[in-house]
Amino acid sequence: MSQYNIVASTDESTVVAEYSPPYRTAAEYQSEAALEKEFIQLLSSQGYEYLAINNEAALIENLRHQLEALNNITFSNDEWERFFHECIASANEGIVEKTRKIQDDHVQILKRDDGSTKNVYLLDKKNIHNNRLQVINQYEESGETHETRYDVSILVNGLPLVHIELKRRGVAIREAFNQIKRYQRDSF
Repeated sequence: MSQYNIVASTDESTVVAEYSPPYRTAAEYQSEAALEKEFIQLLSSQGYEYLAINNEAALIENLRHQLEALNNITFSNDEWERFFHECIASANEGIVEKTRKIQDDHVQILKRDDGSTKNVYLLDKKNIHNNRLQVINQYEESGETHETRYDVSILVNGLPLVHIELKRRGVAIREAFNQIKRYQRDSF
């Protein structure tokens, strides 16, 4: 079936363009892996740095480096352990508290080894171009009630803030929503 799009229209004439969508068979549809690869290439072309991170230790190490670069500081190992466990990954915080921290309380206080304190920005909200955007894929969490593997995750200054669940064509989008809800409930 042909479709006509109006290109220009005046009282005297109308110019239209004809568009005939190509016929596609199911074999031409993109696999989920191909969709993921193309999506990551698109993000990389827009300035996101691709990282091959697939375990928690590497994710935490990257977070440390990103926060050091953003704040122009170097954490000692003791400072980092305190800051990470008290300010970023506190066992007493749930999703609401962590969201509030990113939205409203994005400046945390670091207790230095010498007893002084320093403000540490998780995000630079005044000059957003100072924030580093990174993309990882197939990050896998284990040890929870279910194995969890995120298709694509976007990190802002090393913080995993966006998880994207990709589905190939023909798979109900409801499956992606259910999977993300399970991930939110059971992990991370």
